[in-house]
Amino acid sequence: MKTTLDLNDQLLADAKALAAQRRTSLTRVIEEGLQLRLRAKAAASGTHARVRVPVFKGRGGLVAGVNPLSNKALLEAAGDDA
Repeated sequence: MKTTLDLNDQLLADAKALAAQRRTSLTRVIEEGLQLRLRAKAAASGTHARVRVPVFKGRGGLVAGVNPLSNKALLEAAGDDA
């Protein structure tokens, strides 16, 4: 859709320079900027989709004799002796 914008002269010059540097159109640079701004607003307002984090509900635990408070013991049990 065509529209008319009243932009600050320096902002327009910077946008045109960025478009030329990226070898794209001024329209595309403006579209990208609006998309970024709208995504940031949606994220800040909490309207973005919730992500379900997978949770392991299995049974088990540590191997007998492994001290869960010792990083060294946990690394050795994992086979990472570094």
